[in-house]
Amino acid sequence: MSEDLHALQRRLAEFAAARDWQQYHTPKNLAAALSVEAAELVEIFQWLTPEESAQVMANPGKAARVEDEVADVLAYLLQFCEALGIDALTALAAKIERNETRFPAVRSARPDRPREGEE
Repeated sequence: MSEDLHALQRRLAEFAAARDWQQYHTPKNLAAALSVEAAELVEIFQWLTPEESAQVMANPGKAARVEDEVADVLAYLLQFCEALGIDALTALAAKIERNETRFPAVRSARPDRPREGEE
């Protein structure tokens, strides 16, 4: 990645400050905006088959829309984290560690073959 998350957070904060938008960037408003942008990303895939969704980036128009919505989701998430003092990468690392404990890795069986011990 070309810029780290903290640098992007600073750019977003400077952008908002230059427009006097920080007054609107409350956790509630940012969470709502994040939800809206995530829904706009979902909308792109809403009626696609699994195969069509896997190929969406091959269509330049759809690819640009996906990238724009991903950027919007990430921007609002970073602003939300900034407003609450959350380090997004630290939070993600901690969540992965908890999930590794909660959901231990298992060998996945092919649908036509039972797992070991299930015969």
